[in-house]
Amino acid sequence: MESTRVDKWLWAVRAYKTRSIATDACQAGHVDVNGSDAKPATKVKVGDEVVVRQGGRTRIYDVVRIIEKRVGAPIAAECYVDRSPPPPDPEFVAPTAVRDRGAGRPTKRDRREIDRYRRA
Repeated sequence: MESTRVDKWLWAVRAYKTRSIATDACQAGHVDVNGSDAKPATKVKVGDEVVVRQGGRTRIYDVVRIIEKRVGAPIAAECYVDRSPPPPDPEFVAPTAVRDRGAGRPTKRDRREIDRYRRA
């Protein structure tokens, strides 16, 4: 076997819990293969780079081996090289925005400030 679908490979190496979640992530544009957006049926082969944006983190995998069936975690870890940047330290994560009780709903301006604060 020299290639397989990217959604099937991501599910098999345990990047996603179910294959349907992996498919949805591909359709939403959260998965790239070799620098271009990947549809669920995009083929991956040994040597490809798969970038997954999941939960506020970017994971970068180099495909080392092609598998189509879900296997145990130690075997799945042998199928890729994880080149992901380390997660941010907890002390550098921005604290959540807190509004005064009884202040009502945020205005459009408040919402923009909250969004800007969360992105930083």
